[in-house]
Parts: sequence; structure tokens; C-alpha cells
Amino acid sequence: MNGKNIVAGTYSEVNEKSLQAVNPATGLTLEGTFFKASESLVNDALTAATAAFQGYRNLNKDIKAAFLNAIADEIASLGDELVNRASAESGLPLARLQGELGRTTGQLRLFANLVAEGSWVDAIIDTALPERQPLPKPDIRRMLVPIGPVVVFGASNFPLAFSVAGGDTASALASGCPVVVKAHPAHLGTSALVGGAIVKAAEKTGMPKGVFSLLFDDGYTIGASLVQHPLTKAVTFTGSFKGGMALINLAQQREQPIPVFAEMGSINPVIFLPQAVENQASALAQKYAASITLGAGQFCTNPGLLLTLQSPALQEFKTVLKEAIAAVPSATMLTEGIAHNYGKLSAEVVNESGVVLLSASTVKNGELKNQSEAKIAEVSAADFIKNPKLREEIFGPYSLLVTATDIAELEKAIEVLEGQLTVTLMADKNELQNYQSLVNKLTDKTGRIILNGVPTGVEVCAAMQHGGPFPATNDSRFTSVGSTAIYRFARPLAYQDWEQDLLPDELKDGNPLGIFRTVNQKLTKSYE
Repeated sequence: MNGKNIVAGTYSEVNEKSLQAVNPATGLTLEGTFFKASESLVNDALTAATAAFQGYRNLNKDIKAAFLNAIADEIASLGDELVNRASAESGLPLARLQGELGRTTGQLRLFANLVAEGSWVDAIIDTALPERQPLPKPDIRRMLVPIGPVVVFGASNFPLAFSVAGGDTASALASGCPVVVKAHPAHLGTSALVGGAIVKAAEKTGMPKGVFSLLFDDGYTIGASLVQHPLTKAVTFTGSFKGGMALINLAQQREQPIPVFAEMGSINPVIFLPQAVENQASALAQKYAASITLGAGQFCTNPGLLLTLQSPALQEFKTVLKEAIAAVPSATMLTEGIAHNYGKLSAEVVNESGVVLLSASTVKNGELKNQSEAKIAEVSAADFIKNPKLREEIFGPYSLLVTATDIAELEKAIEVLEGQLTVTLMADKNELQNYQSLVNKLTDKTGRIILNGVPTGVEVCAAMQHGGPFPATNDSRFTSVGSTAIYRFARPLAYQDWEQDLLPDELKDGNPLGIFRTVNQKLTKSYE
């Protein structure tokens, strides 16, 4: 494990201060010394990325796919060493991280397959009509092309799948864009291990040197410099609303503004319709106690808001939910700062007007640091509607139960919600037809609407939409999970009246790559 910054595939010497990782459960310093990047390394990394872009963007699709598969192979080969280090730096259990390791390598291979197939470039061909009157029609051919160097910020809650070789890096590299990663300061060793794996993969597959860089920092200066550097073409971020908006503002202050794709948080409301509560009160309460507290509640899709109607069956739901929450043991949170913020906000919210604490963890581990305490609170829909503070995300194992007197009041509570990553409906099949107005309102609020499930758990596939209306993300047209995440890093380019031998293979007559293309308004793989 090399703690130096990686610039264009080379470990760089710097004279900035040294950094060390800390185990959040014990507070003890972990093995390894790491080094804060400098402003000159920021410039070196982005200069190298820009130079690499000129060659990397035009590499054969099979070569890019081989690179992505090689990264997956190198990461997989780290095995227990990587999982153990990630657990020590995050407090997350080994089983969870073993699954996350599989997700990380799986999504790299997903993008490798996407690139190898090739149709993602959305090639469109409109052939010339020289005899058309009153003016001839030119030959126009369009496809998606990569935009240039991408800066990726590692996330705190997924040290593998949303980090150095996570979905943002995988999709950017797949599109043909070099990547500069700003490592999360809590995951220094994990980041160094994965960064080394990418360097090995790049060397084995003959990639341009500047295709990948990794920089360390313990604050905000390096991140700000990366966003504002004139050679950066796009930025990705998963984290808090405050952090995401800070990056968006920095990007907009540039002489040439650039896109920031920021996932900034969500309370992921769950609506329990009356018949579902009547028929499944106990089972629903147990299911949602588990979802609320999964991973100490440190998921961007954690169900932080439960909305339903007052009813006799609701009392059973609350009783079981209270008992289940009380029995959840405390768990280590990702960092000291996250643990402090959770404790502060979850304590403050129960002092808001009309809010009652229903239950809290009674099983606490006093030997470990930064422990969460699961909590469930309750408030009337009337008080919820009046108080914007109750609609703010509390990152951790907390949820608020909102009870409405009737469906009209429930719809009013939904109307005051902001954009969400997910919205979930718990309903019996036969009752959904009676709530079409409610369903319509919900679809306006979210990027993914779930029926009779839990929001925790995001499938990595082509159809996944992990993004939603502001403030869940700043651009609801895109996803940060799944193969369509690649479209964040591409733009359309049209070629008009170009000779065949000068066109990209994706647009040439005869379809030499054998990809799907739209030719004269017909989707086809053939073109005579």
C-alpha cells in the first residue's frame, strides 16, 4: 500500500503534510502514511489527463473494455486485504463490504460489456438527398463523444462502490474520459489500494499515462482546485446538500462553467395506504425497522419519512415498530463528524413542535466510539406541513412517522416534499386504483417509485434511475447508478458531408462495428 499521490500512473513525491487514517470504532490510528496533494499536483494531473484524452477517446472499444475488465480483475485480486482495510476505515461489517466489492467489480464489467457492444454512442445517420427541391439535403451523421477529464469525489458511505473505482469512475472511463479522483479523507488506505489496482490495470492494457490520477486531501482546498481548474470538464459528487451545492457554485463561478453531477441527499418517503396497514401492520413494521437501521442508516436511500393515515391498525404498526427499533444495537458510524452530526440533529428534531420520540435503541455498545442510536419519532401531518425543518435529511438510523387524518391531508403533506431519490408505496393491489391522484403527485417528486418494497438497496442495471428532482440531485435527467450513467460524460457531435474514410467507424457505411444505429429514422444493425 503506497500512500503517495498518483499522477498519471506515477507515485509522486510531495512536501505537503502527512495524513493518517483512523478507525472510527476504536479511534486508533491505522497503518500507513499518506500525503496531502499540492496545487502543482492538481495541475500536473489535469494536464496529463488532457494529453491522455486525445488518444484515449479514440481507442478501439474492445481495448477500453479490456481496461475496465482488467481494473475489475486487479481489485478482485486484492480480496481480503481490501475488504479488511475498508472495514477498519469505515466501521462497516466485513459481510457488507464483501458484497460491495462484488458490486464494484460487477459494475466495472457491466460498463466493459456496454463499451464492447458499442451501441451506447447513439449513432444517427441521415443520408443525403442531392435531388431534393428546392434545396438538396446534406449527409448528416451524429454520435455521442466524450467530453474530457472528469473529477470524481469519493463518497463516505460506499468506500468501494462510490469511490476510487466506483460507478462514477467506471462510467467516465467507459465513455472515453480520463479521471482524476479526489480520495475521501476517511478512506486513505482503501483508496490507495484501489488506486494501485487501477495503475496496474492501465499498465497491463497499455493505457495512456494520464488516464487516471488519485489525489489525497484532509480538507477542501484540493477539491476546490480540481473543480476550478480550467482543464476539468465535469465533476461527480455523492454526499451532503451543503457539499454538493458548494461544488456546484464553484463550477458556476468558473470562466467556463462545467456540469457537476451531484447526488445530495434524500429522505425517501414511504407512504402506507390504509388497506396495507390493516392487513400487514406487524410485518410492515418489522420490515421498515430493518430498512431504517440497515448499515446504521447510512444509505442515501434510507427511509427517513413514513406517512400514513390514522386508523385502528396503525396502533399495532407503531407498537411493533417501537419494539423493533428499541432492540436494534448501536452501530459504528462512518466518521466522527457523521456520528456527531447525527446525534445533534436527531436530538434537536424531537424538540420541534408536535414531535414525539416513539422509540430509541436500548442496546448500546459502550466500548466502541461513534455509535449510532436508532430512533423513530412521530408528528401529525398538520405540524409536519408547517415545519420545513422536519423535511430535512438526518443521515443515520432515524425516521419520522407522519400521521394524517384523511387522504386530503396526506396529499398536502406530500405536496410540501422536495425532490427525492426514491418514493415507496406500500399498498394492496386492489386499493391503488382508488389513489391515482396520490400516485401522480408522487411521480413528480422522485426518480424511482417503488411498490411494496424497501428503498434501501440499489440494483446496478440498465434500467436503474438513481437520481431525482432537486435537491436529491441537481440534474434529474441523469443517474449515478447503472449503465446509463455513462451519458453524463458524453455530448452529441454531428458530422456533415464528410468523406467515408474520414468518419469514425461508428458512422461509416457498412456499419463496420456491427452496432445498433438509427439510419433514416429506422433502428437497424445493417446498412447497405
